[in-house]
Amino acid sequence: MQLEYIISRITNMFYKEDHWIVMTFWNSLYIGFFLMPLGINLPTPFFIISILFGIGVIFKAPKKFVLDKSLLLFPLYFIIMSLGLLHTDDLDSGLHLLQRSLSLLLFPIIFLFVKEDAASVKRLFNFLLLGLIVSFFVNIFYASDQLINYVIEENNTIELFSFIEKAVEGWRYFFIGAAFSQSVHSNYVSIYILLVLSYYLKNKLQSRLQFIVIVILFLYLFLLASIAAYLILAIMSLLLILEIRNKGKKYTMMIVFFMGVLLFLNNPLVSNFYYGVRDFHKPLVYENAISEKSRLLSWDASIELIKEAPMFGYGTGDANAVLIKKYDELDYKVNYRNEYNAHNQFLQTYLQTGIIGFITLLSIFVLLALRMRRSRNEFSVFLILFISLLFESMLVRFSGIVFFSIVVPLLLKKRSILSSRIIRN
Repeated sequence: MQLEYIISRITNMFYKEDHWIVMTFWNSLYIGFFLMPLGINLPTPFFIISILFGIGVIFKAPKKFVLDKSLLLFPLYFIIMSLGLLHTDDLDSGLHLLQRSLSLLLFPIIFLFVKEDAASVKRLFNFLLLGLIVSFFVNIFYASDQLINYVIEENNTIELFSFIEKAVEGWRYFFIGAAFSQSVHSNYVSIYILLVLSYYLKNKLQSRLQFIVIVILFLYLFLLASIAAYLILAIMSLLLILEIRNKGKKYTMMIVFFMGVLLFLNNPLVSNFYYGVRDFHKPLVYENAISEKSRLLSWDASIELIKEAPMFGYGTGDANAVLIKKYDELDYKVNYRNEYNAHNQFLQTYLQTGIIGFITLLSIFVLLALRMRRSRNEFSVFLILFISLLFESMLVRFSGIVFFSIVVPLLLKKRSILSSRIIRN
């Protein structure tokens, strides 16, 4: 009986209210959003299906539609990237990136014709939440299995206390950061969690299940140990606390906030952050660099390259190769060996397309900030997306590109149901 109820609830989450083409478009999006936290390649076929049926919606829709010029910034960005091929030597890499970026051209145009309603957009968050919960328990299972195998290999005795001691000593190797989220990068999963939290934290918790879900999401965020996510969460929390009018409740929440900050700062990866990034130019300590330190080095090398080619950049296909060569020149060995990108989408775009592409990408976020300044909670959603692009080159991987090309246009529309009804509620 309970299983039938669960199946019924999940079935009711799908889109059923319109023409089969529109229905397939939305349901493919929902499945893609569910699969995003579970694997990099899993949601790709469903997003492709969604694009194909979205194009069908364009031909099915009435010829009259409301032109939202802000959405045309995305096709413009795609065109600028295409022009970046004109001064690219590695055309193969450039064409592959353009192929992955097609959703930046197509989804914003599709959303000019698709009339989304509050219920259909809300389901995007529901499916993303469901995917996060499933991925959390999948990661718990794999991390526990690895930890148990590690303890058994390291511990020759069967003494209980010795086993527990080894488990406590080794948990940070399997339950923290990238080791805990191996199928999808921990920074990407953190972004998904923050966007879901931005919706649920705005509303009152009305059931035990909602409370349990919030606890799981915070625990998941803690274990992922993303510095960018911690920074965004701190800003979001302060914005929400400032909205509380009752002084007594506000002071109580401030105390809870500072206790939470202390808890998150005690994460093993975060507590070592300062020691890892200070004196980041020194090669003696660079071999043991943590990801945050490598990110700072990526930014440093990218800025040096931008100074050398401030107008047109290095081409859509050549930017990464030039950056890797710069790592070698600057003796950034870990970055060079791992062939890291810029770890900042604004710098990555500048390297690819020069100042024109950079201004276009920045314009999208300036408009987004203006549209979402109506409430602190809406603005916190803007911060999630903006700060995420400061710490990651999201428009390099398909999962990041398609997520950006769906969520940001829905937020940017003048009569955005996603922002006004779902997030601001």
